[in-house]
Amino acid sequence: MATKKQFNSFEEMLSGSDVPVLVDFYADWCGPCQMMVPILEQVNAQLKDRLRIVKIDTEKYTELATQYQIYALPTLVLFKEGQPVERIEGVMQAPQLVAHLQNFI
Repeated sequence: MATKKQFNSFEEMLSGSDVPVLVDFYADWCGPCQMMVPILEQVNAQLKDRLRIVKIDTEKYTELATQYQIYALPTLVLFKEGQPVERIEGVMQAPQLVAHLQNFI
């Protein structure tokens, strides 16, 4: 899952995706964010052909955090065709997260 890619802009990354994009807004100092790492790896393993997972560090990309009104960490935002369609705040276990996401992808 930990593939690092460079994009000119967040919008370019979203619009260039042929599958929905789940963005994990996190911070390194956030304990619950660290708990999401193995959970998102499980989700990625189950939904890898139907979903792309991207991690955005809110400390490095404060303007994105502000733009998408990220006030709690972790916050997951699901984008479809470049638009946010669902938002999940806090930790959710992999089976529940997969079941929840399947309603949108």
